[in-house]
Amino acid sequence: MPSWRPESVGRQIQEIISEIIHRRLKDPRLGFVTVTGVRVTRDLKTAKVYVSVMGDDESKDKSLETLSRALPFVRKELGRRVRLRHTPEVFFEHDDSIQRGSRIDRLLEDLKP
Repeated sequence: MPSWRPESVGRQIQEIISEIIHRRLKDPRLGFVTVTGVRVTRDLKTAKVYVSVMGDDESKDKSLETLSRALPFVRKELGRRVRLRHTPEVFFEHDDSIQRGSRIDRLLEDLKP
């Protein structure tokens, strides 16, 4: 029996974490980060947060490292704002789908006569 709850909680977590990153984290090493999605397990104990970082590989690595260092703060803020019995364990993962999409667009443009 499929459940809609993990998807709903995932959307709520995505909004909250995006707001935390943009408004509360004031680290200069953090580049332009976009939260592209959140996947929550069925038991709501783990949340994978997919982030896209604009820039070169070095800035991506710095931004992901900064996010991983800020993870306790992000989880604490998430726990204050989300209405769950237990705050999910949060993991950040790089999402390169935006870069892949723009590469495909460029390839398709090159194919046009």
